[in-house]
Amino acid sequence: MMFDRRLHAFRPDLAEAALEGKVDASRFVEGTPARIAAPVAALRPEPDISRGIDTELLLGEDVLIFERKDGWCWVKAISDGYVGYLPETAVGEAGEAPTHVVVPQRTLLYPEPELRKPHVGVLSMGSRLRIAGEAEARGNHYVVLEDGTAIYASHVRPIGYNDGGDYVEIAARFMETPYLWGGRSGLGIDCSGVVQLSMLMTGRAAPRDTDMQAKGLGSPIEREELRRGDLVFWKGHVAIMEDPETIIHANGHTMTVARENFVDAVKRIGWLYEQPTGYRRPLA
Repeated sequence: MMFDRRLHAFRPDLAEAALEGKVDASRFVEGTPARIAAPVAALRPEPDISRGIDTELLLGEDVLIFERKDGWCWVKAISDGYVGYLPETAVGEAGEAPTHVVVPQRTLLYPEPELRKPHVGVLSMGSRLRIAGEAEARGNHYVVLEDGTAIYASHVRPIGYNDGGDYVEIAARFMETPYLWGGRSGLGIDCSGVVQLSMLMTGRAAPRDTDMQAKGLGSPIEREELRRGDLVFWKGHVAIMEDPETIIHANGHTMTVARENFVDAVKRIGWLYEQPTGYRRPLA
């Protein structure tokens, strides 16, 4: 049986325990629970800073660590099963579970509840936080984290909160976000990252990469059936239908998340990626 190295942790010397008897490895381990401690952590296919990134993990997301070595951690993300290498500095103890999630495209982290203070970080939509308290300064409301840093209160919601389930509206919040190959945050994002993160914010799981989404996200439909929320796939690319005439997608043409007329996009993309390879309707 062939296993996708993106979703299965296995090497000749080490593999995850769930693969014992299915792959050859010298040693099998269960993995140690941990949590992302950096605002955005780049996940790479090899422990090499010069390698391009496969995806990104956000503050507060849970992982299993299979190995710590030479400043790197070999991990598997709990949310989508993606496997790769992170700098050891990006990973912390699991600790108590996060309580809230960041909801705008990105927000600022302040050293204390005061917007006039220089911010100390930038957090993406989807970042998970443990809120320790609340504070008010000059009429502005903040939530305070365990280390005393603060975020504007309206920029977070309790984990599990659902604002109506329209993932297309959430995808539109990323408009003009820079395109980043492998990106999955409000600081930089790729086409399949927009789909996955937007769906995540409505409580729906989605595979990470375009080929995974084209194979198993929702059900196939015909082009004539396209409506808001449906997905259009090209080889190596995906777009979201905002309405029957318009798509939203992170793309290398504008190097941003952008709106584009669907018919015009098919013509423009066709010379390089040919015609769309399929259409799918995500399950509600």
